[in-house]
Amino acid sequence: MQRRSFLAGTAGLAAAAHLARPALAQGDGQRVLRFIPQADVSILDPLNTTAYPTRNHGHMCWDTLYGIDADSRPHPQLAEGHVVEDDGKRWTFTLRDGPTFHDGEKIRARDAVASIKRWMLRDTHGQTLATRLDEIRALDDRRFEMRLKQPFGPMLDALAKASSYPCFVYPERFASQDPARGFTEVVGSGPYRFVADERVSGSQLVYRRFENYIPVKGGPVSLIAGPKIANFERMEWKVIPDPATAAAALQSGEVDWWEQVAPDLRPLLKGARNITVERLDQGGTVAMLRPNHLNPPFDNPAVRRALLPAIKQSDYMTAIMGDNQDLWREGVGCFPEGSPLASDAGMQALTSPRDLEAAKKALKQAGYKGEKVVMLHPTDVVNNNNLTAVATDMLQKCGMNVESATSDWGTVLQRRANKNPVDQGGWNALIVLFGGMDLANPGGHPLLRANGKDAWFGWPTAPKLEELRTAWFDAPDLDAQKRIGRQIQEQFFVDLPFYPLGQYLIDSAWRSNLTGQRKGMTLPINVKRA
Repeated sequence: MQRRSFLAGTAGLAAAAHLARPALAQGDGQRVLRFIPQADVSILDPLNTTAYPTRNHGHMCWDTLYGIDADSRPHPQLAEGHVVEDDGKRWTFTLRDGPTFHDGEKIRARDAVASIKRWMLRDTHGQTLATRLDEIRALDDRRFEMRLKQPFGPMLDALAKASSYPCFVYPERFASQDPARGFTEVVGSGPYRFVADERVSGSQLVYRRFENYIPVKGGPVSLIAGPKIANFERMEWKVIPDPATAAAALQSGEVDWWEQVAPDLRPLLKGARNITVERLDQGGTVAMLRPNHLNPPFDNPAVRRALLPAIKQSDYMTAIMGDNQDLWREGVGCFPEGSPLASDAGMQALTSPRDLEAAKKALKQAGYKGEKVVMLHPTDVVNNNNLTAVATDMLQKCGMNVESATSDWGTVLQRRANKNPVDQGGWNALIVLFGGMDLANPGGHPLLRANGKDAWFGWPTAPKLEELRTAWFDAPDLDAQKRIGRQIQEQFFVDLPFYPLGQYLIDSAWRSNLTGQRKGMTLPINVKRA
C-alpha cells in the first residue's frame, strides 16, 4: 500500500527540523503569508487544466462574474446584477463600475463576453449553454446580453462555479486565445498580482496585493462569494512535496499554512502548540481510475466492465487515509456522498463480494490478449502516488500487462492530453482526484461527460449517458432530477467512463494566529494575522 508509518513520518520531521531556517525580517509576519499548496502550479491558465493548484492560483489572480457560497448559492462579484426576460431566454447582465485589470484597463462587457465564449469551450456547464445559445453580445461598456434558443436553468450556478472550470474574466486579448494552447502571461482581474519573475518551477510562486482591486460590497464570505480582501502585501507559495518537511516547516513557523495535511501526520499536528487543524472543505475528495477510451484495451466496454469485481474501494482509501473510517467513505458511485443524486442504483457492481478470479476470467472472455497498459504515475504527489500503486497492483493481479510511467505531476498534466496510441506517447489509465463540489451533479461532473473527443481526458463516447445528462438539465424539480440521477448511475455501470475508488476527507493546518479562512475551499484570501 506504500502508506508511510507514523514513526517514519516523525523521523522525517526530526530530520526536517534540522534544516536551515533563515530568520524572518522584522515586520515580515504582518505583510507576508507563506502557504504550502498541494502541488506546484505547472500551468498558469486556469482553462488549460482542471488541476486544483492552477484553479486556486486562478482565484488569486482573476475574479468571476458571480461567486458561489458554501451553501451553493450564487452572489454577484464582477457583475452588479442581471435581468431575465422572454421566459428565461434573454439574460441582460450589468458589470460593477470601477473594477480594473492588473494592467490598469477597465473591465468591460466585451471582456466578459470573450471570457464566457472561451469558458464555454471547456466547461461542461458551458458546453451545454453553448448548444442553447443564440447570441451573446456586448451592449455597451457595462452591459451584455445572452439570447437563448431555450432556457438554461442553472445559468447563475454555472457562471458562479468555483471549480472545474470557474468562469474567470480575462482581458479580451487573452480570452480570444484557444484554451487548448493556454497562455503564460497573467493579467488578472482579482485581488492578487502574479509576480512572474520570482517564479521558481517546482519551488515557489509569488503574488503581490493588487492595490486597485475593488471588492464587492456585502455578501457572505464563503467559498468564492463575498468580498475578497488581500490582507497581506505579499503571498509566497512554497512547493514542498515531502510531507514531513512541510509539517516541520509549519511547526517551526517557516510557513503559515499547509493546504492538505498528510493523514499520518494529522495526529501530530493536532497535538502541536500554535497549530490549528481544521476541515474547510466538507465535500471531500473522490478518487477515480480513469481509463483511456481511445486506446486498446479500454476502448472495449466489456474489458472495462470485466474489472468491476476487482475494485475494492477500501483498499484505495486505507492506502492514503489509514484505517480511521471517519476520514473516508466506501460504497461511492458516480455521485459522491453529500450529493442529492447519490443513490444505490446499480451499486451491487461495487458492493457485492469482491472476486479477483472472476475479474481475470471476465477479462479473457472480453478478449483481452495481454496488450500493454500504460499507467501514468506521478511520484511527487503523495495521494496520487499511493493510489496509482494500488491500482497498478490490482490490474496486474487481474492479469493485465501494466507499465508504470513514473514522472512528476507536471509531466502527467502534459501527457494526459495526448490522444495518440501508447507507442506515440499516449496512455491507458490514470488516477484522478476531484472535490465533491465538482461531481455533485451531471451538469458539472467532468468525468461523466461522454461526448467523445470533446470530453475530459480519457474521452469516452456514451450517447445514452449524454441523453440522460440533457434530460437532467430540463428536469422541472429536484425529485425529477433524482429519478434521472438513478438512471444515470445505472447507465454509468454499463458504459463505465471511470471507476469510483472512494471518497476521503482532508484537513488543512495553519498557524493559530491566522484567522478569516473561507469555508468550502483552502483559498488564502481574506486571511489575516491576529
